[in-house]
Amino acid sequence: MFIQQLYTNCLAEAAYYIESNGEAAIIDPIRETEPYLQLAKQRNANIKYVFETHFHADFISGHLDLSKSTGAPIIYGPGAVTGYPIINAYDGEIFNLGNIKLKILHTPGHTLESICILLLDQSENPHCVFTGDTLFVGDVGRPDLTGASSELTSTDLAGFLFESLQSKIKGLPHETIVYPAHGAGSSCGKNIGKETYTTIGAQLEMNYALKSKTKEEFISLVLDGLSAPPAYFFADAGINKNGYKSIDEILQNDVKLISNATFLDEMKEGAVVIDTRTADEFEVSSIKNSINIGLDGQFAIWAATLIPLNAPILLVVELGKENEAVTRLARVGFDNVVGCVNQLSPEFQLQSIRSISPNDFLSELTNDTKILDVRNTSEHNNGVIENAILIPLSNLLKDLEKLDKSKHYLVHCAGGYRSMIATSILKQNDFTNITNVKGGMAKLKELNDLNIVMPELI
Repeated sequence: MFIQQLYTNCLAEAAYYIESNGEAAIIDPIRETEPYLQLAKQRNANIKYVFETHFHADFISGHLDLSKSTGAPIIYGPGAVTGYPIINAYDGEIFNLGNIKLKILHTPGHTLESICILLLDQSENPHCVFTGDTLFVGDVGRPDLTGASSELTSTDLAGFLFESLQSKIKGLPHETIVYPAHGAGSSCGKNIGKETYTTIGAQLEMNYALKSKTKEEFISLVLDGLSAPPAYFFADAGINKNGYKSIDEILQNDVKLISNATFLDEMKEGAVVIDTRTADEFEVSSIKNSINIGLDGQFAIWAATLIPLNAPILLVVELGKENEAVTRLARVGFDNVVGCVNQLSPEFQLQSIRSISPNDFLSELTNDTKILDVRNTSEHNNGVIENAILIPLSNLLKDLEKLDKSKHYLVHCAGGYRSMIATSILKQNDFTNITNVKGGMAKLKELNDLNIVMPELI
């Protein structure tokens, strides 16, 4: 038996390769299929099954291309309806894989068709469970992705999730390894832990959701503080359900360098400019009205959160990283990159961003200065700066009216990546007196004279 987790940091997503006696199964693959095909080839195995634990809302899965390449059937849980052929597994169904068995556990809650997959070893003992978005490290899947057309409420789904965990997960042996579909940074949960795997026993000890005594308590805990899901979630779920364009076709059409003149023409037509360089590079010089979303962070997630999936995209990208940028955008549903440039030219209207080190933060505070904290709400539990304005980056565009363009804003996040994204958005929307704080809250906390309070006190 061989198990490999293939973790994609940009998506905070884990896919899985399971193999026994020359037969392999893939669980929750991302859009590009080459990693799975290469792994199977290296190990002289044949991919027999492609499992989807549910309709993913935060990325485009590679199930269709992988099935087409290998002939392996796509397997979903009970009730899944798609625009392509699938096997609807029933609760308790066994799929043989070499000398091991994969048992389907129907676990509705995150979505109605959600499943977990229990791996039974050669002695038919539970070895591990692939929990999809049902159970994470320290968290559970969000139960509010039903969509406007569903008659079910978030409360209904949270109730289903409680029953699923009670009847299918909590009773597994404590030593059973838990392999979830997501890690820290994913919006599929509220506050997922940094580890990418765990055990049933560890989660029974530390996971707030598994320690709930009653369904009512569970529902209250799971729904409390749940921010609105990113708008692209519902679009991605629909793409995964109905089908999509091949990743190879996207790469062939979208990975291309274009002239400065063409780039400028596309800008005039309304294309969105994403500058994928680091925050330090963007700070020195960037194209006016561009948004900095660096490839060195959760690039795809933030691009899809802040930019409509159907928008034409122009990329400023380091030479040689065009394919990476287009691929990572395609993972979340962008398939309209109209071109890339590698260098900034005098033909472009350029700008710079003012940034300061944390050591200069206190000297910048005056009566006309405001502090803008763009971290997620869950991060505020570790403390916020007194009198800071708290607007998560995901809400910034819709909450711009809460800010005063005549004021000076010091913008910070946790480490500096999101604050430069926020600063570029503010600059794009005619805020002229803004300063990015490098290092974010991680460094600001080291200042002796900074007044940090808990969020309930502000």
